[in-house]
Amino acid sequence: MNFDAYARTAVELVNAGLDDLDGLRSLFGEDLAWMGAEVTEKDLAIFRRARRRLRDVFEYGTSGRDAQAVTELNALLEAHPVQPRISGHDASDWHMHVTSRGASVSAEYLAGAVWGLSVWLCEYGSARFGICADDRCGNVYLDTSSNNCRRFCSERCATRSHVAAHRARKRAATLTPA
Repeated sequence: MNFDAYARTAVELVNAGLDDLDGLRSLFGEDLAWMGAEVTEKDLAIFRRARRRLRDVFEYGTSGRDAQAVTELNALLEAHPVQPRISGHDASDWHMHVTSRGASVSAEYLAGAVWGLSVWLCEYGSARFGICADDRCGNVYLDTSSNNCRRFCSERCATRSHVAAHRARKRAATLTPA
């Protein structure tokens, strides 16, 4: 199982626009198109609640409140349990799924997301959880940098923030007499 990929699904969920079913469907993309086809209004409500709770995990982690992050992840693991099973279409395609056959879209997705984020926390620690340093953004991310120095969710936010800081310094320099 690719736990990093599952952890990234938690990030994608927290950063997703869940205004309606179409917003939820866009979360799944082409790889999980079958989920988009099966998602219901009930799933949307479950995803919204889980998104709030996962954001709390990131906020706890980024502020050094590991015990609270662990408590919340344990509660989420209980609410969205992993029930592993082997699946495949032929003998050369065996792979693991995290839920039982016939699980709802929310059960399938959230079991993997919560499990992946929990494994990430145990493997790398909550110092590798991040909330974008660009005040206009607020997206979360997993810090995969070699020296744990990431501060932004994307290059776009980093550039936007750096350009704004540069312009503010230039403005301040022109207003301050020499």
